[in-house]
Amino acid sequence: MSTFPFSAVVGHDDLRLALLLNAVHPGVGGVLVRGEKGTAKSTAVRALAALLPRLHVLAGCRFSCDPAAPDPECPDGPHATTAGHETRAARLVELPVGATEDRLVGSLDLERALSEGVRAYQPGLLADAHRGVLYVDEVNLLHDHLVDLLLDAAAMGRAHVERDGVSVSHAARFLLVGTMNPEEGELRPQLLDRFGLAVEVRAARDVATRVEVVRRRLAFEADPVAFTAAWRDAESATAERIAAARARVGSVVLPDAELRRIAAVCAAFDVDGMRADLVIARAAVAHAAWRGADAVAEEDVRVAARLALPHRRRRDPFDEPGIDDDALDEALREAGQQPPDGPDGPDDGEGPDDDGPGGGGSDGAPDDGPRTGGDATADPPQAEDATAPEPSQPDGERQPAPSGAAPGDRGRAAPAPPPSTPFRARLLQVPGVGEGAPGRRSRARTDTGRVVRASGEAPRRAADLHLAATIAAAAPHQRSRGRAGAGLLLRTGDLRRAEREGREGNLVLFAVDASGSMAARARMSAVSGAVLSLLRDAYQRRDKVGLVTFRGTAAELVLPPTSSVPAAQVRLAAMRTGGRTPLADGLLRARAVLRVERLRDPRRRPLLVLLTDGRATVAARPGGDPVHDACRAAALLAADGVATVVVDCGSGPVRLGLAARVAAAAGGPALGLAELSADQVAGVVRAARAA
Repeated sequence: MSTFPFSAVVGHDDLRLALLLNAVHPGVGGVLVRGEKGTAKSTAVRALAALLPRLHVLAGCRFSCDPAAPDPECPDGPHATTAGHETRAARLVELPVGATEDRLVGSLDLERALSEGVRAYQPGLLADAHRGVLYVDEVNLLHDHLVDLLLDAAAMGRAHVERDGVSVSHAARFLLVGTMNPEEGELRPQLLDRFGLAVEVRAARDVATRVEVVRRRLAFEADPVAFTAAWRDAESATAERIAAARARVGSVVLPDAELRRIAAVCAAFDVDGMRADLVIARAAVAHAAWRGADAVAEEDVRVAARLALPHRRRRDPFDEPGIDDDALDEALREAGQQPPDGPDGPDDGEGPDDDGPGGGGSDGAPDDGPRTGGDATADPPQAEDATAPEPSQPDGERQPAPSGAAPGDRGRAAPAPPPSTPFRARLLQVPGVGEGAPGRRSRARTDTGRVVRASGEAPRRAADLHLAATIAAAAPHQRSRGRAGAGLLLRTGDLRRAEREGREGNLVLFAVDASGSMAARARMSAVSGAVLSLLRDAYQRRDKVGLVTFRGTAAELVLPPTSSVPAAQVRLAAMRTGGRTPLADGLLRARAVLRVERLRDPRRRPLLVLLTDGRATVAARPGGDPVHDACRAAALLAADGVATVVVDCGSGPVRLGLAARVAAAAGGPALGLAELSADQVAGVVRAARAA
């Protein structure tokens, strides 16, 4: 099957350059390609693999050892000096989103271990990708622990396997490429930083470019052989240039002046850690080798910094990555003007200006006011809300508009009051038994925990083997299998897996009513305290958390699901209140978030915690009934299998009862704010028993 030629990919100059720099110097650390769907991300990655130099490998070695320098720790070694070798193309290994840890790093061959008593190691995809390309499409949907494993291997150049009684280490040097569509969710900032370079890919808006893309694609589909032949010379020239740059990269000199420039630029942009400095240095060396130079120059540093810094400048975990070219040029210019011992002379002990090159904050970006996360949607102004109080909100309890607020937000968008004192939250659980995402909340089948039964499924690893059940399954067949000695004759069908039950972590998504009626009588202060208490409980139970708020006419994803509970606390503190109550839209927004997250992490069951005062004043559709639409949205969540807990934040003598109706439609309990406190619930139970 023909591959679309790399040279024929139209546009995407940064993507092509980032891939080529990693092909020249795999130590750069890989490429993360962010972009909208249908932008030839996968096409470019697959096309690059065909350009990599052919490999000399030892015959019969499953780990692709180089005959000139075989890995001394190769599990298939030690290799004889007279061992034969062969030549083959560099592999493009694809890691599917649903891959298991065993498939990635390898595992123990259970059948041989039990029947022959040997520890036979089955290599995984990391071994297959050695000296080639490891491609992860939709890396943002991959399980975080798998991303950790492959990034560790990419950084160290080795894969270490310590499991199932097997201790194996093998070489795993590969060009790591991950592609993602940000619309489907973001990577954790910690994982984002582990990619050496990152590029943003968008479809061209120029008509001539779009026409050329379509023309080339149609020509390739009509006759792949003829199309590839037409680009053969360009492909050969690129492949030869990659090989020449690889041979030259070890001799490229990185002058001290350019190294100081790299350090100064990273300090000016206030990036965390030292990984950015190392990546820029390696990428600059690779770029110098690519253009045929013997030493790194300022232009190499600029190219490397432009590709290595955008995804490392995010001061908030969910800010969009990016870098301003003017700010980068200014930082490079200032770095070049500094004396060797620093900007203020030797040993001054001071770093760059706190505001960075942009003069507008610690990350060098201009201060445009508070940021919002995710795909937040601003409330459009409504004339009736600008002058009249919400029907359910008494006069005199409206919050003042903040300074600088838009006219349409007057009386609707006030800062949330400070939270009340947090408390020890009661345990909220997802009903049933889950698949076991690591954590401490709901019941689940896990890899650890107590054994509850034996399963007829084959165990995935040695620790999963139910020994007693396996022996019981094999015992009746020993005579028919011709057993003559003391050993037990096993077949694959005899193996039984031990099912264990423990606790799992969940995705706890908070849907918080931030309307004007919630802000009245300092009710939001109590709600914020309750959410903080639940967030602290989620942190202790190793949950992922997310935050949706709804007010005015729409709902807003304030915090996409994340493992960073402190990030949720920051977003909660920045939440604004006021306006009408679009309860149905809040529930539908939560449903959309949970559906995307289920694709990313299907094992992690969701728990929706809805905090509302039991009012609904905005329908989900024109002419609809707000209360009916809210109950209908709750029923859709129940149909999706989402466990929902409704916290009724209403107070006072007038109670509308909508919170209980929504809870009934969602198939979950309705609790009062006071019932969230574990200590208060325990006190009520003790009082009831005493009575």
